[in-house]
Order: sequence, then C-alpha cells, then structure tokens
Amino acid sequence: MAIVLVLVLLVVGSVVFHLLSPWWWTPIASNWSYIDDTIMITFAITGLVFVAVGSFMAYCVFQFRHKPGNRAAYEPENRRLEIWLAVVTSVGVAAMLAPGLVVWNQFITVPADAHQIEVVAQQWQWSFRMPGADGRMGKADTREVNPENPLGLNKNDTAGLDDVIVEGGELHVPIGKPVKVLLRSIDVVHDFYVPEFRAKMDMIPGMVTYFWFTPTRTGTFDILCAELCGVGHSQMRGTVMVDEEVAYQSWLEEQTTFTQMLASGEAQPAEQAQ
Repeated sequence: MAIVLVLVLLVVGSVVFHLLSPWWWTPIASNWSYIDDTIMITFAITGLVFVAVGSFMAYCVFQFRHKPGNRAAYEPENRRLEIWLAVVTSVGVAAMLAPGLVVWNQFITVPADAHQIEVVAQQWQWSFRMPGADGRMGKADTREVNPENPLGLNKNDTAGLDDVIVEGGELHVPIGKPVKVLLRSIDVVHDFYVPEFRAKMDMIPGMVTYFWFTPTRTGTFDILCAELCGVGHSQMRGTVMVDEEVAYQSWLEEQTTFTQMLASGEAQPAEQAQ
C-alpha cells in the first residue's frame, strides 16, 4: 500500500507543481508564440501519458497485490494489446512532431522585407553590425580579424565601408518589423539567446547561421550565451533594446561606421608617434 500511495502522490504532486510552478516562461516579446504553443502541446501529451502510466501502475500494484491462494496468469503475448500500444504511441509521437515541423518551416522562412543585422560572438562579448546607407552588408572573413578590424570585414568590399559597427554595446531593433539575425562566431561555439524572443541558434566558427523574429513590444532585454564557451561563459551577456522607429533611427545615426573605425585606428598610431 505504501508504494501505491507514493505513486499517487507522485502523479498528483507533479501535476499540481506544473500548474502552480513559479518557474515559467518570461513574457514573450516577439512573434514566436507558435513556439510556446508547440511546447504546451508537448507538455499536454507527455503529461497525459505520465498521469495515465503512473495511475495504471498504482492500480496494478493495488489490484494485483499478493493475496493468499492467488496465482498469476502467464500470458507471454497479446497481439491486440501490442497493436493498440503501437498505434497509440505512434499517434502521440506524431502529434508532438507535426507542430514542431510546421513551426520550423516558419522559423527558417525569412520574410522578404526583413531588416538584416549581424551578431558576432567571441570570448566573451557580443558585437553587432548593420547595413549602412546602401542597405547592404559587406563581406567578412575571420582571417581578417585584428585589433583595428575586430569583426574581420573586407576592406576592399565597398559595400561594407558604410556598415554600422557596435562593439560590446547595446543592440537596438525597431518594433513591429521582421529582423533577420545573421550569426557568426570568431572563436568557439556560442549561442545567441534572448529568452523573451524565444528564438535562438548556435553560432558555429566558419559558418553563418541565422534566425528571424519580429519584436512585438518595446523594452530592454538580456542577451545570453546558451552554449558553454569557456571560463567566462556566465559573464557573456549583452542587451537588446526594442525601440519605436524614430528612436531607432536616432540611435543608428549616432553609431560608428566601418570607415570611421578604420580612420580612428589609423589616427591613433600617428598620434602616438608624435
């Protein structure tokens, strides 16, 4: 009887904890409520299975407990039961996978009018790049990275000369407009993650990965690295601010371009020489 009581308490306690848990998602700030819906479907299906299995185990332990004179019936196979279990399991797994596939298709299908930004990760800071007045970002190569060119932009690519560079500062994005986030790592594997946006993606050295989102409310949100990247991993934080369009354009005009960064880097040695 003690085992029955433990199983029942485990089932009831798990359900109550899930419903009343203080550890829940941060309020969403993007268009990816589909991801929340998919997780809730998974919770519902796995939760129902957990309750059914736990309750059935408790019933079996109680109903078929040892009694004097009782003998167990040996039934090595039950084709009907096996078919029933296989069908129900397949339907349950398909019900969990199907919404994820639909959301994944949305996740990788970037709107044609999406505004592009690049996030560059290195131990242990975030840097950002946005297109300049020409609306295009120039080419970049990790082999070009040096103290004067920390993001490795190609100096011979005219499309990149007016690119806006933000080193270790705040990233700003306009509200209500889709944003395609290009992700690049200079050293090891990182993961750009803003919990309120729900979307995240690994950053692999030598590759450019991406995701997209549409901010749905203004505010200031923490950027986290969701991949263990060394001793300073826990300190690799940043900030993204979602602004109204006017405030965003005002902030953008104040940022340094790649040309200005190069000029500043060339000016410093000359001043030191004097």
